Amino acid sequence: MSNQPLAEVFGYPIDNFSNEAKRHRRLKLCPFNNKVPSCTKDKANAPLGVCTVFDQGSVAITCPIRFRQNWTIAENASQFLFPNGTQWTSLTEVRLNDINEKSAGNIDLVLVSYDSAGHLLDFGSLEVQAVYISGNVRNPFEYYLADPENRSNFEWRGKPLYPNPDYLSSSRKRLVPQLIYKGGILNAWGKKTAVALHKNFYNTLPALPEVDQKDSNLAWLIYDLLYSDAQKTYSLELERVIYTQFQPALDRVTLPEPGPIDVFIELLQDKLDEKLDESNPPDAPTLTDGIDLPL
Repeated sequence: MSNQPLAEVFGYPIDNFSNEAKRHRRLKLCPFNNKVPSCTKDKANAPLGVCTVFDQGSVAITCPIRFRQNWTIAENASQFLFPNGTQWTSLTEVRLNDINEKSAGNIDLVLVSYDSAGHLLDFGSLEVQAVYISGNVRNPFEYYLADPENRSNFEWRGKPLYPNPDYLSSSRKRLVPQLIYKGGILNAWGKKTAVALHKNFYNTLPALPEVDQKDSNLAWLIYDLLYSDAQKTYSLELERVIYTQFQPALDRVTLPEPGPIDVFIELLQDKLDEKLDESNPPDAPTLTDGIDLPL
């Protein structure tokens, strides 16, 4: 387990001192196909260039742009959304409105197929979900950037607000609403959706009911980051694809799995006992208890 949280900063491990890694740190560049060459995470003028953090011996992807390495996610999604041989391209950050012209959010990536004349034939969506961080990751980030070559093995564990991945908040506050609102509209239109997740994130979700690819309208693209000792870099690789139906998968993710009712009843009984004890306190002894008073 690392003694500090930073796995990748501006696209490179913090102990990588190749010319490209130093250039990316110096110029605050993003190597993963951001909309502009620079990193824009959190603040454009002072970007929080942390792509991944360490997570109990592994890493966790904390920036959605990290998934765009080599645009592998678009290629993988196209294989689910369209038949083989389809001519397609991708459009980023496409606004999606509901029937009342109110925004349901921006779709991370819309893949469109088209004919030889450039007429649109079909489309599907690709949603990308990184993991939120609990704690403060900017403090160790800025500490490292102040002197990278002398702080590539710095100590941070035990500091207040040590940053850690928050998978529960990421699924409840981001992934689930995306599926309900944006995914719900696409599903109502009869269009397919793909979701790109890091494997550590996917492993925190309940087991989803799988179907054959031909019967699926919601695919989960599960990725891992593989480290190269020779290059001192991480490479995004597709580990597996989980094929599901939209509504059964959504129900499985959104509906809690109840525990035994007996445990909850026992908890209620304990709290009831406490409340009754508070409202019926035992008689308190007085100063005269045990003293014979004159008649």
